[in-house]
Amino acid sequence: MNFPSNLRYTKDHEWVLLEGNTATIGITEFAQRELGDIVFVDITTIGKSLAAEEVFGTVEAVKTVSDLFLPVAGTVNEVNPALDAQPELVNSDPYGEGWMVKMTVGNPADYEGLLSADAYKELVGE
Repeated sequence: MNFPSNLRYTKDHEWVLLEGNTATIGITEFAQRELGDIVFVDITTIGKSLAAEEVFGTVEAVKTVSDLFLPVAGTVNEVNPALDAQPELVNSDPYGEGWMVKMTVGNPADYEGLLSADAYKELVGE
């Protein structure tokens, strides 16, 4: 499995890429494998300020629906428009074209508290 070292991870299986005070967020390769084929991504929190660990949307697979938890506090600015027509991008490219939201981070120090690639790899038993 792939665990890019330039990302941070959560125990809820989201990943974060921080560039300045903008974070790009998605679910990990481990999460999408556990869920199976993604058929719908529902994110309606654009423009909202949310706390870390608040639900920012849901992802629907063939057999289940799972909440998406925000790794850091801030304001959701953008939802990946490609996911409306191609939710399967979350399966095929979870760290690239399958990203879910971009947000302005309220406190960049929150990012430092997230798991490194090695710590996340250990968490999922890889």
